[in-house]
Amino acid sequence: MLMKIAEFEKLFRLAAGLDVDKEDLKRLSDFLRNKIHDLLVVAERNAKYNGRDIIFEPDLPITKGLQETIREFRQMDVALELKPVLDALAALPPLDLTVSEDVERLLPEIAGALVVAYARVLKELDPVLKNPQTQHHERAERVFNLLL
Repeated sequence: MLMKIAEFEKLFRLAAGLDVDKEDLKRLSDFLRNKIHDLLVVAERNAKYNGRDIIFEPDLPITKGLQETIREFRQMDVALELKPVLDALAALPPLDLTVSEDVERLLPEIAGALVVAYARVLKELDPVLKNPQTQHHERAERVFNLLL
């Protein structure tokens, strides 16, 4: 898992007033691992295009909206650990390039911001939602797959 259940529950409550459980955490951990990997694959392409063999923070395809959500996540007083994020990424196909230390340090904040954004997308799709079910997660994941 990318985060502890208490951190996960707190983020969903703070971001969108949603109640989640362990099953939601498993699903979201898989989603986060895949989305972070997707961001790193694009960052790798950007680094290669610029003739580098290391992925630096400017290579990450961080949109203005995600930048703002990272700032909001930082203010939520929920610190995620780097090791679970790196462990989760290790289970995926390896990248060709090395990830710089600044990018590694940023990964937990990107994960946290993606959780915040995901919770808010759930709420936007169903404003009266309190406890997301499978169909809600599937719709939110489809939205993210279109955009990230």
